[in-house]
Order: sequence, then C-alpha cells, then structure tokens
Amino acid sequence: MVRPTDRRTARPPLRSRSSARRPLPASAPRGAARRKHAPPRAGQPPAANPRAPQHRFRGSARRVTRWRPHSCPPLPRATWTSLGRPRRCSPGSGSRSQTRRAKMAPPAPLLAVRGSEGLYMVNGPPSFTENTAFQRDSGKNCKAVAFSKDGSLFAWCNGEKVNVVNVTSAELLCSFDLPKAVCLQFSPKNNVLATWQAYTTAKDGTAGVPNLQLHDVKTGKCLKSFIQKKMQNWCPCWADDESICARNVNNEVHFFENNNFTKNGPIYDVVWNPNSVEFCAVYGFMPAKATVFNLKCDPVFDFGTGPRNAAYYSPHGHILVLAGFGNLRGQMEVWDVKNYKLISKPVASDSTYFAWCPDGEHIVTATCAPRLRVSNGYKIWHYTGSLLHNYEVSSNEEMWQVSWQPFLDGVFPAKAVKYQAVPSELPSAEPKPAQAYRPPALRNKPVTSSKLHEDEPPQNMKPQSGSSDKPLSKTALKNQRKHEAKKAAKQSVCLQEAKADANQDSTQSSASQNAPRSVVPAVTSGDPEVDKKIKNLKKKLKAIEQLKEQAAAGKQLEKNQLEKIQKESALLQELEDLELGL
Repeated sequence: MVRPTDRRTARPPLRSRSSARRPLPASAPRGAARRKHAPPRAGQPPAANPRAPQHRFRGSARRVTRWRPHSCPPLPRATWTSLGRPRRCSPGSGSRSQTRRAKMAPPAPLLAVRGSEGLYMVNGPPSFTENTAFQRDSGKNCKAVAFSKDGSLFAWCNGEKVNVVNVTSAELLCSFDLPKAVCLQFSPKNNVLATWQAYTTAKDGTAGVPNLQLHDVKTGKCLKSFIQKKMQNWCPCWADDESICARNVNNEVHFFENNNFTKNGPIYDVVWNPNSVEFCAVYGFMPAKATVFNLKCDPVFDFGTGPRNAAYYSPHGHILVLAGFGNLRGQMEVWDVKNYKLISKPVASDSTYFAWCPDGEHIVTATCAPRLRVSNGYKIWHYTGSLLHNYEVSSNEEMWQVSWQPFLDGVFPAKAVKYQAVPSELPSAEPKPAQAYRPPALRNKPVTSSKLHEDEPPQNMKPQSGSSDKPLSKTALKNQRKHEAKKAAKQSVCLQEAKADANQDSTQSSASQNAPRSVVPAVTSGDPEVDKKIKNLKKKLKAIEQLKEQAAAGKQLEKNQLEKIQKESALLQELEDLELGL
C-alpha cells in the first residue's frame, strides 16, 4: 500500500538566496540530510552545535527569519566559543584598520627614576632604554618629582631649585628657588604648581615663614603663600576646570575662585531673610562689608563698609539690622530692606545679646553674665532708634539671660516702615565720641580728619529699570573697586606731592632771605617731641616706598607689610598736619 506523499515533505528544502545561486555537486545529499551535513558558511556557527541554528521558523514554512549578518569580517574557526556562538569583535578589526592603528600608535610612556644615581627617565616598552631628550640630573639630593595630570609637564626638586620642564621637548619652562621643597603637585589644567616644605619656627619662638606656596607655571610668579604645618592633606584640591580651589584649614574649608587666592578677610555672619529669597553676609577686614545676595548668589545691594560683625532680619523680613558687638562699640544700622534706606543708627554699648520682638517693631539688647559681669542689664528699643526702656541690675547682682516669648507666624501683621523716631521718655543713649590724641603743638590748630581706611558708601547692585545690563559679578565689582581705589590714591599722591613742593619752595625762599647762602638751617618746630615725630613719620614713609618697590619687582609681601602700605595715606596726612603746624 502506497501512502500519499505529504505536501510539506515534498517541498524542496528552504535555503538562503546565496546558497540558491551556487550549484550543488552531484554527490551532495538532498533535503534535511544536506542541511545537516552542510559545512558552515563564513560568519555562521557550525552546524554541529544544535544550539546555533541557521534559520528560525515562525508560522508557516514559507515565512523565514534569518540571522542578521554580522558587521565584522568573517571569523576563523579558532574564534568560536565552546557554545558555538561567535565572539563580538570591534568595528574595523580588519587588516586595514590594524594598519591605521599601527600608524597612530601612542608613544611609549616614560618612567621617572629617582635615586642615589640621580634623576633620569627610561623609555617604556618595548625599548626600556634611557631617554636621551631628558638630561639626567646627577645630583643625589633629588627630594620630590611630579608629573602633571596630562603628562605634558614634569617637575622635580634637586636640593637647589624646583624645575619644571616640558616632557616632549625637555624645554625648561621655569624654576623656583625652593631648595627644601619635598612635595610637588600640579593643578588639573597645569596652571598652578603647589610646593610644600617642612615648617620651621625661628629660634626666638616667633612664627615661621609660609611653607606652602602656589606658583603660576606660565609666569613663574608666586600667587599665594600659606602656613601648612602638617604634611598630611597639605595640597589644595581643585575642580577639573580649576574654577574652584578648596583648602582645609583646621576645622574650616576655604574656597577660592579661578585661582584667585586673595583672601578678603573673615566671614562674620550669614543670615537668611525670612522670605527665603535672599541672604545677607557680613565679611572682610575691618571695617567690614555687608552685602545682600539673591538665590543665584548675585549681589543685590552692598551696604558699604562699617564697624559691624552681625546681621539680624526682622520677623517679617522687611527690616535689617547690621550691628557690631563683642570687641566693637555696639553701633547698629537699621535698614529698610525693600527700599534700602537707612532708618536709624542707635548705639548699644557692651551688648552681649540681641533679639527682635515677635511684633517686628521692637528690639532688645542685653549685657549678660558670664560674658560680662559688670553693667548687667537690658534695653528695649524701637527700630527707629528710640530707647523705650532701660533696666540695670545692682552692682552686686548679675543677669544671666533675657528672652522674648515666641508667637506663631501671622499673629503680628507687618506694618509700614517708619523713618521718624517714635517719642520716648528716656534721653538719647548715644555716647559722646572719644576725641583722638593731638600733640601739644596742634591742640590750638583746626582739626583735620584722617582715617586709616576710607569708608565705602552703599551701592545698589540691581540693574536699573529699563536697562538690560546684568549685575556685575563679584570679580568685576572687585576689579572696578580696585581701579577706583588706585585712581583715588593716585590723585591723593599727586595732591600731596603738589603740597609738599609748595611747602618746600616756601621754606627754601624764606631760608634764602633770612640766612646766608652757604648755610641752610634745618626747619624745626622748637618742640623736640614734634620734631621726633616728624622724623619717625618720614622714616616710615621711606620704608613704605621700599616695600612698594619690592612689590613692583614681584616679591611676595607679608600681611603686616601690606598693612603698612595701606597706612601710607594716613601717615602722609599726619605728616602734613605736623608740618603745617610749624
């Protein structure tokens, strides 16, 4: 009995287009046998592995899903895994890509060797020979070496100097006279080289010189020097783009922007406005500055300089008090925050405590023990400057604390700001200003004011209405103030020189009329104390001129030397007053 032929088995076997084009030999098996024993084509797994099928059928036998051809060149059998699946190869693994990669092969890394034989560099694999471009340093006192992050620069200390060279050309870029440096490190973008040497003090016990120095690699100039006693964590940390530099100082972290290591003094206080959209910072050397910043840290308003070290916002955030307590006299400045207008300037001497009343209109200042054990008491003020109540404890008693009762927000509504002082039954508490010392020769002369520091006026940092100008950045404002200060100082020096020339001409003319030409008598006041003071002032001014010449020559000055230079205008004014009194 002959069974009918199955239509599916009677069909010719399915095969790819490429196999259909190739003629099969006469001895080749047909159907499933041919598919079973056919040799694997290039780029496909061996047919002997049942887990690597050639085709996958979905639905009817006519619908075939093939393996997507691999983008890599055909692989030899040796690259097949034990599971029969091909390993992935990267694009361009053919002979042409291999040739291109061989032509663009990276250079062999250099190996820096430091020892008793000196300092030299060895070429990496495959040569392992000494690099001839870098000249061997045969000294035996090489204490530190450092490559830059990208490997383009190399620095070392040979016991005499710190040298920096270009690794590729072996060109000496700069050198620093730091024979005792034992730690070196480059900043991420090779702009700064940090060096550290052991900290030492003088024999008399005074503080030593700064031992951590930051140098500009391009100019060789010392940007800043610090005292870093411990080697642990000695080097500052930079962001990859060098926009921020951080340095650990005791229990603080100091941040610097764009490698500008000029310190603008300490930060005394930072407080947020209750509206949470701005904050006020009190900072800088005395007289300190106070500035309001927005959420983007852009300056909104600069209150100028003054004797202050604390800031207090009212509960409603519409009034700000800038005060100077502690070692300051207790001066307070009350500002209208909305319009940035000064309301009053009361003085609360010897205060150790300050607090706003929850109503947003009254203030309490107190002198409490144990901070101060004399003159204990408290005062209640109106923000317009009126003293409403004053209580002092007896001399044998102490007051330890005062505190307002708190209330929830909204209990006391905000009121319009007043500028006129409210009436009070108590007299004004403003102390009499202390008079400055004047020498006997000047006590009958008109008083001329002279200050060690010129106060900076308040300045609105917001762009004016109708103007598209953005507020200046902190760096731009600083440069602008420096330029204005230099301009003012130059004008002051020119004025002083003109006055000095006029005085000298008048003195010489009077001397030539009253004395023989061969003798020029010295101008004296007749008071030995005044003459001695004039001589000392001239000596100080001469020393300041020498310091300015050293700074112009590129020498890094110490903090006390910079302070001496800042006192030049005051010394000139004092000398002028003494000479005018002769």
